[in-house]
Amino acid sequence: MAVIVALGAFLMTLAGGWTAQRVTDRRHLVLGLAGGLMLGVVGLDLLPEAMHAAGDEVFGVPLALLLFVGGFLVAHCVERLLAVRQASHGGRNGDGGDSHGYVHGGAPDDHGGRVPQVGLTAAAAMVGHSLADGVALGAAFQVGGGMGVAVALAVITHDFADGFNTYTLTRLYGNARRKALMMLFADAVAPVVGAASTLLFTLPEEPLGAYLGFFGGVLLYLAAAEILPEAHHKHPALSTLMCTVGGVAGIWLVVGLAD
Repeated sequence: MAVIVALGAFLMTLAGGWTAQRVTDRRHLVLGLAGGLMLGVVGLDLLPEAMHAAGDEVFGVPLALLLFVGGFLVAHCVERLLAVRQASHGGRNGDGGDSHGYVHGGAPDDHGGRVPQVGLTAAAAMVGHSLADGVALGAAFQVGGGMGVAVALAVITHDFADGFNTYTLTRLYGNARRKALMMLFADAVAPVVGAASTLLFTLPEEPLGAYLGFFGGVLLYLAAAEILPEAHHKHPALSTLMCTVGGVAGIWLVVGLAD
């Protein structure tokens, strides 16, 4: 049953990626919505679940919060180190652009000097998250049908956001459309693989909570430091802001229905 439900998550993930791909002429709205979805997933879904599952405190601070901050710092450090490495090899400005991502003549660079590897790493983290979603789905059905249905609702609905964000993140950092589609497909398959794996084993609750805390920190960094600033950089419009608020509200609705 869990694997069958995971096939629904597969389709929803592809639908999210397809939606992100089709609205490229409204890129600022796509990024505003993606930032809101990621903020909602982190604050209303991942972090509360991590706090519940991760358990012990370390030197007076819950382990989930330590890993949350650690994930934020790791994402920041990885991006900065890759940017410095690319700049030292002339890759950042190799197309004639300046350090602000503009080519000579005043035309804006499509990805503002961002490092493509960061986008692929972020998308890979989304795939890992979807894999964990599948494991959680399978474990919930092992506990009971009611729990399985509740988790299935949450997984299927927010996998639309996962697919949307996976495609958007990959493309935002200047990766080719082909790579973005590959990461989208991997993200769609991941929950099916995760659900199927629970036929062989069950992931303990505490490691899953620790992972969710760390992943939440990574997502928050990408949303706050990259996606939302980019969304409002050239289009500081009310419509972009409303997309961000709408993304958070949408995740709140999903969490509320799942509970």
